Amino acid sequence: MTKLAGLGHHADMSTVGGDLPEIVIGDGETHADSAALRAALHEFNFESTGYRDGRSLSCFLRNGEGALVAGIDGFTWGGYARVDYLWVEQASRGTGVGSRLLRAAEDEARRRGCRKVVLDTHSFQAPDFYRSRGYLVVGTTKDTPVGFSQTLFEKPL
Repeated sequence: MTKLAGLGHHADMSTVGGDLPEIVIGDGETHADSAALRAALHEFNFESTGYRDGRSLSCFLRNGEGALVAGIDGFTWGGYARVDYLWVEQASRGTGVGSRLLRAAEDEARRRGCRKVVLDTHSFQAPDFYRSRGYLVVGTTKDTPVGFSQTLFEKPL
Protein backbone atom coordinates (compact mmCIF):
# COMPACT_ATOMS: atom_id res chain seq x y z
CA MET A 1 0.00 0.00 0.00
CA THR A 2 1.32 3.48 -0.88
CA LYS A 3 1.47 6.17 1.78
CA LEU A 4 0.45 9.75 1.10
CA ALA A 5 1.86 12.19 3.62
CA GLY A 6 2.30 15.87 4.26
CA LEU A 7 5.93 15.28 5.17
CA GLY A 8 7.34 15.52 1.68
CA HIS A 9 6.19 11.98 0.74
CA HIS A 10 4.21 11.74 -2.46
CA ALA A 11 2.46 8.79 -4.01
CA ASP A 12 2.26 8.34 -7.75
CA MET A 13 -1.42 7.57 -8.10
CA SER A 14 -0.84 6.07 -11.56
CA THR A 15 1.13 3.19 -9.99
CA VAL A 16 -1.37 2.49 -7.24
CA GLY A 17 -3.68 0.46 -9.45
CA GLY A 18 -6.96 -0.54 -7.83
CA ASP A 19 -5.64 -0.05 -4.31
CA LEU A 20 -6.35 3.19 -2.58
CA PRO A 21 -3.26 4.73 -1.03
CA GLU A 22 -2.89 4.97 2.74
CA ILE A 23 -3.39 8.57 3.77
CA VAL A 24 -1.04 9.95 6.40
CA ILE A 25 -1.66 13.53 7.54
CA GLY A 26 1.42 15.52 8.51
CA ASP A 27 2.57 19.06 9.07
CA GLY A 28 5.47 19.32 6.67
CA GLU A 29 3.80 20.58 3.49
CA THR A 30 5.86 22.66 1.12
CA HIS A 31 4.86 25.98 -0.36
CA ALA A 32 4.83 24.25 -3.75
CA ASP A 33 2.38 21.61 -2.48
CA SER A 34 0.09 24.25 -0.99
CA ALA A 35 0.28 26.35 -4.16
CA ALA A 36 -0.56 23.35 -6.35
CA LEU A 37 -3.57 22.51 -4.18
CA ARG A 38 -4.81 26.12 -4.26
CA ALA A 39 -4.32 26.30 -8.03
CA ALA A 40 -6.31 23.09 -8.57
CA LEU A 41 -9.17 24.33 -6.37
CA HIS A 42 -9.14 27.78 -7.99
CA GLU A 43 -9.36 26.19 -11.44
CA PHE A 44 -12.32 24.08 -10.32
CA ASN A 45 -13.98 27.19 -8.86
CA PHE A 46 -13.36 29.16 -12.06
CA GLU A 47 -14.80 26.40 -14.23
CA SER A 48 -17.82 25.95 -11.93
CA THR A 49 -18.74 29.63 -11.59
CA GLY A 50 -17.39 31.29 -14.70
CA TYR A 51 -15.64 33.91 -12.55
CA ARG A 52 -11.96 34.30 -13.43
CA ASP A 53 -11.47 37.71 -11.86
CA GLY A 54 -9.72 36.73 -8.61
CA ARG A 55 -7.21 39.31 -7.39
CA SER A 56 -5.22 39.90 -4.25
CA LEU A 57 -6.46 42.62 -1.87
CA SER A 58 -3.44 43.45 0.27
CA CYS A 59 -1.40 46.19 1.92
CA PHE A 60 1.62 45.73 4.19
CA LEU A 61 2.94 48.66 6.26
CA ARG A 62 6.58 48.56 7.40
CA ASN A 63 8.72 50.78 9.58
CA GLY A 64 12.03 52.36 8.55
CA GLU A 65 13.89 49.13 9.32
CA GLY A 66 11.54 47.10 7.12
CA ALA A 67 9.71 45.34 9.97
CA LEU A 68 6.00 44.72 9.48
CA VAL A 69 3.88 47.02 11.69
CA ALA A 70 0.44 46.41 10.15
CA GLY A 71 -1.19 44.73 7.21
CA ILE A 72 -4.29 43.43 5.54
CA ASP A 73 -4.46 40.48 3.17
CA GLY A 74 -7.36 38.95 1.29
CA PHE A 75 -8.84 38.78 -2.18
CA THR A 76 -11.68 39.81 -4.45
CA TRP A 77 -13.45 37.32 -6.68
CA GLY A 78 -16.87 36.97 -8.23
CA GLY A 79 -18.36 40.17 -6.84
CA TYR A 80 -17.23 39.84 -3.22
CA ALA A 81 -14.15 40.51 -1.12
CA ARG A 82 -12.66 38.41 1.64
CA VAL A 83 -10.28 39.63 4.32
CA ASP A 84 -8.19 36.71 5.55
CA TYR A 85 -5.80 38.68 7.76
CA LEU A 86 -5.80 42.11 9.40
CA TRP A 87 -3.10 42.73 11.98
CA VAL A 88 -1.63 45.77 13.72
CA GLU A 89 1.39 45.63 16.03
CA GLN A 90 0.60 46.26 19.69
CA ALA A 91 2.31 49.68 19.79
CA SER A 92 0.18 50.95 16.87
CA ARG A 93 -3.20 49.67 18.06
CA GLY A 94 -5.73 52.39 18.82
CA THR A 95 -4.12 54.82 16.38
CA GLY A 96 -6.65 54.20 13.60
CA VAL A 97 -4.29 52.31 11.31
CA GLY A 98 -6.46 49.16 11.42
CA SER A 99 -9.56 51.17 10.54
CA ARG A 100 -7.70 52.87 7.70
CA LEU A 101 -6.50 49.53 6.29
CA LEU A 102 -9.99 48.04 6.46
CA ARG A 103 -11.59 51.13 4.89
CA ALA A 104 -8.98 51.15 2.10
CA ALA A 105 -9.68 47.47 1.36
CA GLU A 106 -13.45 48.14 1.32
CA ASP A 107 -12.96 51.11 -1.02
CA GLU A 108 -10.82 49.05 -3.40
CA ALA A 109 -13.36 46.21 -3.28
CA ARG A 110 -16.08 48.68 -4.30
CA ARG A 111 -13.92 49.92 -7.19
CA ARG A 112 -13.62 46.29 -8.32
CA GLY A 113 -17.40 45.91 -8.31
CA CYS A 114 -17.73 43.88 -5.12
CA ARG A 115 -21.08 43.88 -3.33
CA LYS A 116 -19.89 42.69 0.09
CA VAL A 117 -16.90 41.91 2.28
CA VAL A 118 -16.68 38.76 4.39
CA LEU A 119 -14.21 37.96 7.15
CA ASP A 120 -13.95 36.01 10.36
CA THR A 121 -12.35 36.67 13.72
CA HIS A 122 -11.92 34.88 17.02
CA SER A 123 -13.48 36.05 20.28
CA PHE A 124 -10.01 36.97 21.61
CA GLN A 125 -9.23 39.04 18.52
CA ALA A 126 -11.48 41.84 17.25
CA PRO A 127 -15.22 41.03 16.98
CA ASP A 128 -16.21 44.40 18.47
CA PHE A 129 -13.89 46.21 16.06
CA TYR A 130 -15.77 44.74 13.10
CA ARG A 131 -19.24 45.22 14.63
CA SER A 132 -18.48 48.90 15.19
CA ARG A 133 -17.59 49.24 11.51
CA GLY A 134 -20.89 47.90 10.22
CA TYR A 135 -20.10 44.19 9.93
CA LEU A 136 -22.98 41.83 10.65
CA VAL A 137 -22.68 38.42 12.28
CA VAL A 138 -23.46 35.57 9.88
CA GLY A 139 -22.52 32.68 12.16
CA THR A 140 -20.40 31.60 15.11
CA THR A 141 -18.59 28.41 15.99
CA LYS A 142 -17.75 27.52 19.57
CA ASP A 143 -14.56 25.95 20.92
CA THR A 144 -12.50 27.09 17.94
CA PRO A 145 -10.02 26.92 19.68
CA VAL A 146 -11.36 25.28 22.84
CA GLY A 147 -12.68 27.93 25.21
CA PHE A 148 -13.12 30.54 22.46
CA SER A 149 -15.38 31.19 19.49
CA GLN A 150 -14.94 32.23 15.89
CA THR A 151 -17.43 34.55 14.20
CA LEU A 152 -18.09 35.02 10.50
CA PHE A 153 -19.04 38.56 9.50
CA GLU A 154 -20.23 40.22 6.32
CA LYS A 155 -20.75 43.83 5.33
CA PRO A 156 -22.69 45.02 2.29
CA LEU A 157 -20.76 47.60 0.27
